[in-house]
Amino acid sequence: MTAGPTDTSQHDLAQHDLGIFARTFPRASAAEAAAAVAAAGFGLVQLNLSAVGLPTLPGPAEQDRLDFVAIRRAFDDRAIGIWGLSASYNMIHPDPEIREAHTEAAAALIGRAPELGATAVTLCTGSRDPDNMWRRHPGNDDPQAWKDLRVSLDRLLPAADAAGVRLGIEPEPGNVISTAARARRLLEELGRDAGLTGIIFDPANLVTVATAGRQADILTDAAGQLAGWIFCVHAKDVVESGYAAAGMGLLDYRLIARLLAGLPDGVPLIAQDAAEDDVARVRNLLLAEAGPAGLRAPEPLR
Repeated sequence: MTAGPTDTSQHDLAQHDLGIFARTFPRASAAEAAAAVAAAGFGLVQLNLSAVGLPTLPGPAEQDRLDFVAIRRAFDDRAIGIWGLSASYNMIHPDPEIREAHTEAAAALIGRAPELGATAVTLCTGSRDPDNMWRRHPGNDDPQAWKDLRVSLDRLLPAADAAGVRLGIEPEPGNVISTAARARRLLEELGRDAGLTGIIFDPANLVTVATAGRQADILTDAAGQLAGWIFCVHAKDVVESGYAAAGMGLLDYRLIARLLAGLPDGVPLIAQDAAEDDVARVRNLLLAEAGPAGLRAPEPLR
């Protein structure tokens, strides 16, 4: 499966599902997690296996013992779609043996994604920090870090092709793909293989407290650079330290709603970093701001 950039020719009737990170509702089983998602009023999730009591990236042997069909059935029973599956690991870990082992596990997990009904597998492009794959490290800018990313990614692309899924690349400030420009460079380098990837557009990763006053220019430019490749938008917020749930920081969600309105039909908006007891507020905020952009969600189940 090698697709081109997403078709942006028709937006008049575009619809965007409101989803949430399944790990917002950590439970001992998939059935319990799915019930919590449905009760909160979401019909779509980005699934990290940690949400159902499993490791995020099980080893290949451990994966063989997992019943992915049963996990999918638990979400299907609640009419919840699984948009994407997390296979996050440090793709440029400084230890080659660790990097190789995790790449092998990620390739195996990508092959299982269709059993969940997922159309995307999300990645972390990684950091030279050996302990935290999302923490900024000066070595991220070394040419060798980029080469190591390409080696890891080139191992995963055939697995994505065979599984019929796209690999989610997300610009994150602590990662080797830290900006929209670096994401664009990667897409251009990949050529035809770029169709096996998609960009996860997270405005909070591209704006800081210091630059929040210029967020309209920053985010409009970033969306322009990545036009046609964005296949998911994340919703969290910018605060002084770390991140917060949408509406608790400096992001302008009316601006984000306008950007969402310019994306093709089916691109989801997925809430991240919300505490379980704050989910209702986040849901209401996002539907209020982006409902006119075609954002939709089922009613919470009581």
